[in-house]
Amino acid sequence: MKRRVRKAVFPVAGLGTRFLPATKASPKEMLPIVDKPLIQYAVEEAVAAGVDTLVFIIGRTKNAIADHFDKAYELEVELETRGKTDLLNVVRNIVPKGVECVYVRQAEALGLGHAVLCARPVVGNEPFMVILADDLIEDDATEGGAMSQMVRYFNKYQCSILGVERVPQAETNKYGIVHPLPFATRLSNVDGIVEKPKPENAPSNLAVVGRYILTSRIFDLLEHIPRGAGNEIQLTDGIAALINEEQVLAYEFSGRRHDCGSKLGYLIATVEYGLRHPELGERFRAYLQSCGCQFSGSAPGTSE
Repeated sequence: MKRRVRKAVFPVAGLGTRFLPATKASPKEMLPIVDKPLIQYAVEEAVAAGVDTLVFIIGRTKNAIADHFDKAYELEVELETRGKTDLLNVVRNIVPKGVECVYVRQAEALGLGHAVLCARPVVGNEPFMVILADDLIEDDATEGGAMSQMVRYFNKYQCSILGVERVPQAETNKYGIVHPLPFATRLSNVDGIVEKPKPENAPSNLAVVGRYILTSRIFDLLEHIPRGAGNEIQLTDGIAALINEEQVLAYEFSGRRHDCGSKLGYLIATVEYGLRHPELGERFRAYLQSCGCQFSGSAPGTSE
C-alpha cells in the first residue's frame, strides 16, 4: 500500500540570534512578512500539500507560536461585537478545520537533527515533511508550493526527497550540498551530501534549502549517529547515513526562495510580498517609486 505524507514537522526552537534584540522575547518564526508571521506561511504551504497534523518542535521561549495557532476567545468576541467579520474569519481560519497542532518541547538545543528526532513520538512510522520557516518559498503559479510539488513526487517514488536549489559556487560553504546522479527532469539520485563544503571541494552547487520529505528510518539513524559539527546532532549526517540504506532524491523545486534567516533576505521578502499584497501593493509601489525606486516586476492588476 502506498504511503502518504500526513504530518509536517516545524523545528522552531532556535534562538534567532541574528535578529536580536527583536527575537529576545519573540521567536524569529513570528517575524511578520507584511501581515503574516513566517511560521504561518510555512503552515499554509504544508496544509496546501495535504497534511493534517502540524508538529512544532519548540523551545522554552516559544509560547508565542502556540498562542498564534490557538483559539483566541477574547479577540474573537471583540471582533464579532465590532462587526469586523473579515478579520474574524482571518483569525478563525489560521488553522483550517481538520488540521491538528501538536507541540513538542526540545529541552536542549542539540541541533536540527535532534529537533527532528524529537518528533518521533508523534510521527511514528509514517513518512513526514520538515519545513524550516525562515526559508520562505513563493508558490509557483502553475505548480503550487514547493512542498506540494515534492509530495507529488513522493507519491510516485515513495522515497525521501530533499528540496534543493542551485546556488553560486562561491556560496556552497553556507549550505548542505548534495552529490547528484541524473534521475529525471529536476530530479537527481543523491549519492552523497556534505555540510557546508568549501567551493573547491563541493560535489555540486545543489543546496538543500529547508524542505524535506523523510521516511521514518531517519529516526533510528539520528538516534545512533555521533554528534557532528558544533557538537550537535546534524540532520545532514542522518541523511548521509540514510543514503546508504534507501533511495533519496533531490528535487529542484519551482518557486523563488527568500532566506529570511538573514536580515537582508528578510527585508527583500518584505518588499516583494508588500508589492504583491492585494490591499497595499499599488500604494506601496507608488510610494517606493516616489522615492526613486524602479521595478521590473508587476504588482497585482498592473501591466508593467
